[in-house]
Amino acid sequence: MVKLTAELIEQAAQYTNAVRDRELDLRGYKIPVIENLGATLDQFDAIDFSDNEIRKLDGFPLLRRLKTLLMNNNRICRIGEGLEQALPSLTELVLTNNNISELGELDPLSSIKTLTYLSILRNPVTNKKHYRLYVIYKVPQVRVLDFQKVKLKERQEAEKMFKGKRGAQLAKDIARRSKTFNPGAALPTDKKKAGPSPGDVEAIKAAIANASTLAEVERLKGLLQAGQIPGRERKAGSAEDNEEEMDEDPVPSVP
Repeated sequence: MVKLTAELIEQAAQYTNAVRDRELDLRGYKIPVIENLGATLDQFDAIDFSDNEIRKLDGFPLLRRLKTLLMNNNRICRIGEGLEQALPSLTELVLTNNNISELGELDPLSSIKTLTYLSILRNPVTNKKHYRLYVIYKVPQVRVLDFQKVKLKERQEAEKMFKGKRGAQLAKDIARRSKTFNPGAALPTDKKKAGPSPGDVEAIKAAIANASTLAEVERLKGLLQAGQIPGRERKAGSAEDNEEEMDEDPVPSVP
């Protein structure tokens, strides 16, 4: 792992991106902790922290200019409090493919009133019941969630689900499930994933052998990274559809 130092920040690539924002490229260094960003002198609209080893989203100094934060492909399982004070202009946060597992762990995002674009795709928390409605209720300023525009109907459903005495109790119960983070305590370790079965290995080999174009190889790569076995995409898609339907279940009655 590489410590994020002022020297590394100075040597990292800096450029004007496609939307004409000044961007600092810190991706792929295996950085474990966000620190020393004061060395940027608040000169960037966007910082790319993709493909590192960061476990907690915190450690930012006051960066008034920063609007976009790309944190995909890390190990983030905690979000620090008070990010709105350090990043008063943050509008876009990409947390795709991290380790956030409980809905209550997303609550600190509610105080970032400037946040309008948010992605939490490929985190364990997205499999939780009522995930999307909970985020819409807790972070109402978000207009695009997981690259899908938040609809008025969804806002109304979220309001109905979590408002009132029963709704408040449901939201409280959800937040309580989130483990409290104590300073100095070890962060949750990554769960070991079971390897593919012999049948899966054969399916992977056959798919690769039959690939005739670079585009097909890239498609297979994307499926494998998403944990899907080539030839079984339809089954995986059906499971995801069922999860989305579960998210729309009515609020359970409180005894």
